[in-house]
Amino acid sequence: MASNSAFVFIKPHAVTDKVKDLVKEVFEKNDISIKKEGSLEAEEIDKYKKIDKHYYAIASKATILTPDKLAVPKDKFKDKFGLEWDDVLKDGKALNAMDACEKLGVDAAKLDEMWAGCKKAGELVKFGGGFYCGKLQDYYVFNGFFMSMRSKFVAPGASIHYYVVEWDPKLAWADFRAKVLGPTDPSTAPADSLRGAILKKWKELGLSSEPNTGDN
Repeated sequence: MASNSAFVFIKPHAVTDKVKDLVKEVFEKNDISIKKEGSLEAEEIDKYKKIDKHYYAIASKATILTPDKLAVPKDKFKDKFGLEWDDVLKDGKALNAMDACEKLGVDAAKLDEMWAGCKKAGELVKFGGGFYCGKLQDYYVFNGFFMSMRSKFVAPGASIHYYVVEWDPKLAWADFRAKVLGPTDPSTAPADSLRGAILKKWKELGLSSEPNTGDN
């Protein structure tokens, strides 16, 4: 019999025994079978760029590909920054987020702060879904926000807890995402979804802060 399957994980900020118990409870209630579960430590996530591959659409521009490998719309770049993309590339002024940290001598938190500053100053352009370029000092940096997001997964002591699950197709994919897991913004999630339940009981579940769209 055909079945749907998914890889689901608890993000580092929410890995507690009580959250794990809640996940199993919600899966059981929805007739979702756990076929495998385990943990991945920060060192492995970082070494094999596992989180980069998971968020590939965003991470490819931030850590995996160098700017010369990106399909940058040259007209949009020039309209925003007044420069020819080919010249910026030739002059070594284009960086992905990971290389920007090294070149600028900053960590993920500082890069995120600088990224917020360039956004506020209007020195940021969106080329497409998950594809942004911002001017940081004299450099043009791609998806600078990702390093802060990534750091939560690769910080010393961090880990994720994962599940490989299967369920009968009578539970549609859309319902699995919206009603079982809940939307990425926990404040809009159904109360009996995982994200909704964790938001409601985050203190009781041992989280250090209230879930939000990033830490969801």
